[in-house]
Amino acid sequence: MNEMIWILTGPTASGKTDLSLDLAEKYNCEIVCMDSMQIYRGMDIGTAKPTTEEQARVPHHMLDIVDPRENYSVAQWVEDACACIRDIQGRGKRALLVGGTGFYLRALRHPMAMGNVPAVPEIREELEAIAEKPNGKEILHKQLEEADPPTAERLHVNDVRRVIRALEVWKATGIPFSQQTQAETPPPFPSRCAALTLPRDILYKRIDLRVEKMLEAGLVEEVRRLLDSGVPEDCQSMKGLGYKELVPYLKGEISLEEAKAAIQQGSRHYAKRQLTWLRAEKDLQWSESSAEIEAFFTEDLKGM
Repeated sequence: MNEMIWILTGPTASGKTDLSLDLAEKYNCEIVCMDSMQIYRGMDIGTAKPTTEEQARVPHHMLDIVDPRENYSVAQWVEDACACIRDIQGRGKRALLVGGTGFYLRALRHPMAMGNVPAVPEIREELEAIAEKPNGKEILHKQLEEADPPTAERLHVNDVRRVIRALEVWKATGIPFSQQTQAETPPPFPSRCAALTLPRDILYKRIDLRVEKMLEAGLVEEVRRLLDSGVPEDCQSMKGLGYKELVPYLKGEISLEEAKAAIQQGSRHYAKRQLTWLRAEKDLQWSESSAEIEAFFTEDLKGM
């Protein structure tokens, strides 16, 4: 069993997929995808999901596990990803986590005990009812920002389960969750974590080119097919980059060029946010060199 997991992260379009395939083939790994959009079925082009050919090279996990009409929390991802990792290790292989979703990474590596306050069913039910409404998770996160800014800053708006728990603790005790006695719990697996990056100008050019290739590959048709199948335009999955920008185009409100420019700009801004988020992570090896990252990962193999 390989207890140590490898985690390859970095901004969008930095080359993580190609490097992960090479590493997985060379070191008997299976890939666990750490991407909050690639979990959705039928959302392939806009999420830069590994192709059928790439998935045939190496077993992939945590792809296509959620219907795009459904919400999916960070806590659910951690639970499901840990089950995949245990299965991989149980078969004598190494788990290689790959993706740029920073709040997935943080939740896995730095799990927080959510206080010692017992659950209060009536409060939780009230908050869960809000979460089910349109823009419900945004409403809840705004409440948390007002009641407990430090916790709101730490929890992503899509981490509804933990946002609800933090609000529940505050409503039950009158004390913000950030002031409750709490401690970071040990991570479920030891890990070596590396971030592949590129100079900003090169990264942005790659992002712009990737968006053009996505459109050429049929992204507009993918979004149209999702909407025609009954996926609401305001659901969690359709808020993803490349999807939310094409909805107004399909409704005749903007041109395709305007939609493309919006996707490119949004993707560049997203890459910037990813870099900011990841720089807050401790013990993360940054490199522009695939060889350096490989050397970093394989340090733990020496002497085996």
